[in-house]
Amino acid sequence: MLVSDVFAALDSLEQLGVRYWVGGGWGVDALVGRQTRDHRDLDVAGDADQLDLAMTALHGLGYKVETDWLPVRVALAAAQGWVDLHPVEFDATGHGLQAGPDGTTFAYPIEALQSGVLNGRPIPCLSVERQLVFHTGYDPRPQDLHDLDLLRSLIR
Repeated sequence: MLVSDVFAALDSLEQLGVRYWVGGGWGVDALVGRQTRDHRDLDVAGDADQLDLAMTALHGLGYKVETDWLPVRVALAAAQGWVDLHPVEFDATGHGLQAGPDGTTFAYPIEALQSGVLNGRPIPCLSVERQLVFHTGYDPRPQDLHDLDLLRSLIR
């Protein structure tokens, strides 16, 4: 997935007013301020109340549902790559909660919803601390180890 594909997906979401934050590898790159590796997908945490809008935006770019694990996530695929949508329910204080597998949940405290930059463009993204939390609980792949090293370097 190229950075131009990421920008096209984010533009499409923004045109429909979808609130989102980028996580995963592209989110790490936004925190670092530049693309640091190749990416297969774009992870987007979005307002669950706007999931239909997000799906409409991505369908308009040729993305089709490949994996439906709602309410946890839905993965959409197109020739240009994948977008993983993670629906997050927000309360009145701005704290978010995403359904996880087997009844678990993932918290999105308001302070975890930050901003980074890619190619000079501001990108809503998840904080270093939240990204570190989301990189636990599984055996890391080489790209995860790369991302973890970058995240840890941002704390030092």
